[in-house]
This record gives sequence, C-alpha cells and structure tokens, in this order.
Amino acid sequence: MWGIIATWRMALEGVSESASALAAGKAASTSVVDAVAAVEDFPLYKSVGFGGLPTENGDVELDAAFMDGDTLAFGAVGNLVDIANPVRVAHALSRQRYNCLLVGQGAREWALEQGFREKTMLTERAMQHYRKRCRETLDKGLSPYDGHDTVGIIGLDRHGSMSVATSTSGLFMKKRGRLGDSPIMGSGFYCDSEVGAATATGVGEDLMKGCTSYEIVRRMADGMSPQQAADSVVCELEDRLMSRFGRAGDLSVVCMNRRGEFGAATNIKTFSFVVASETQPLTVFRADRLREKTHYVPVDDEWMQAYAARIRAPIEE
Repeated sequence: MWGIIATWRMALEGVSESASALAAGKAASTSVVDAVAAVEDFPLYKSVGFGGLPTENGDVELDAAFMDGDTLAFGAVGNLVDIANPVRVAHALSRQRYNCLLVGQGAREWALEQGFREKTMLTERAMQHYRKRCRETLDKGLSPYDGHDTVGIIGLDRHGSMSVATSTSGLFMKKRGRLGDSPIMGSGFYCDSEVGAATATGVGEDLMKGCTSYEIVRRMADGMSPQQAADSVVCELEDRLMSRFGRAGDLSVVCMNRRGEFGAATNIKTFSFVVASETQPLTVFRADRLREKTHYVPVDDEWMQAYAARIRAPIEE
C-alpha cells in the first residue's frame, strides 16, 4: 500500500510525480520532500518558496519542516532568507541529533555551510502583489493579514514508512521574525508510521492553540478514522476559540493513516487538497464544511481552468 495527500491545488504537479515514485517503491521521505520542493520552485504560487509574499519589511522569510514517521526525527527552519528549497534544508536538519530547528540568520548560515544554494526568493510579481495588497488594505486602514496557504504533504510508502513535509512564506505582511505553525512539530505537522500523519494550513496563531496535527494523530491512534479525527479536531478547536478567545481564523487539515485511508477538514469555503493512493486515482478535491462535517467533491475542468487563469492573470498596478 502507498499513498500521498497534500494541502491545496498548488501541490498537484509535485504530488503527481511523487505518486509515481511511491508506486514504484520509492521512499516516503524523499517523495514528500521532492513534492514540496516542486511547489517551492514554481514562481506563481505566492504563499510558498520562490515568489512567496514578503514581510512588512519587504523580505521573504520562509518556513519549512520535515518529519520521519519511523524515527520521529524532525528538522525545521524558520525565517530563512534567500536559500532555495527550505524544505531540503529542513530534511537535512532532521538528520542532526541536536540543533534540528534553526531560525533566522543561524538557519541561513547553516544552510550555506552545508552547500545549499543561495537564491533571491523575492520576485517582481510578488512585489506587484505586495503593492496591490497594500493599496487594498493598509491604504484603506484595513488589516493586511491575509494569504497564508501552507503546502503540507504526507507520504506512505510500500514499506509502511510515513513522512510529512511543509513549506510556507507565512502570513502576508507578517512582522519580521514571526513564526506560524508550519515549522512547529505537533501544530503544523506530525507523523508516526505506526499510526499516521497530519498537516495543517491556515492561521498559525490559532492552529498552534490546539496542537492540531498531533491531536489528529493521537485520535487516530485511539481508533478514530482519519476523517473523524480531522473533523472533530477542527470543529472542537474552532468552538473553543470562539467561546474563549472570541474569534477563530482559517483552520484546514489533511491526514492519512498507516493503511492509506485519508481525511480532510476545514472551517472555510474554498479549501482544496490533492490525494492519490493505490486505491484512489490522483484527484483534486474541493472541500467545505456543512455543520460539523467536512464534505468534499472532485473538482471539474471548469474549476481547474479558472484556477490556472487566476494564478497567471496579470496584476493590475
């Protein structure tokens, strides 16, 4: 049995290649890292990697993580500047016994010492988005905090090993040095090959309040199906935030157990995810929540064409 699941339509091309690799017997660890790296490399995805949206200072600070479900080893970077493929740096850090979570200048120095490639990650198109968003929000006295789509990918290989990897440029116009849930083990990701894995996307400040990914895996270990675990965690966290904090941001998750069964949950209208397995053909699903349960259906050609047109559309200056 093999399987792979990812947050957002932007993961489709990377998942497609890694699904073929998993079907051919390749390891989950390299498959998820390669799939995330493919998203990082595509300049039109403005919330991940090359072309990611900048902080309020105009810098692109990237976060990424990797976790091996066999050993529970993990590596993560935060606020990494101008290094290509942060997920590969996180993967390398997972092989370190200590110092496996590095941020800022320390993360950059370690990456360069290890031979990772320096690359300017801010693109002109990202700056056009930045200026447009400023006009739409700051110039009108509105909050700029929008646009926070993390790519998170879970893989299960034919040997029964599981891995998870994440990557994001984080909250748009975030403060310099801000970290969300994506590089934080237990919140943005968690993986245990004896149980399953989960990964999250949305408002990191709220997702971290529920240790979201760990809690989903824990509930799967207690006997819940992936869908039950995902729905119950997202619903309960939103209810708790609303009752005790007064508001709840976007909360979306995907998960998979060691048998290749998957689940997804969200509290927003337009959450998409990609999944493929030995029994599930490669499919992009569109998910939304009705009452306390998430419902999802495969997207159609019209949806796919609209998505492609949207990410390629010229930006009005």
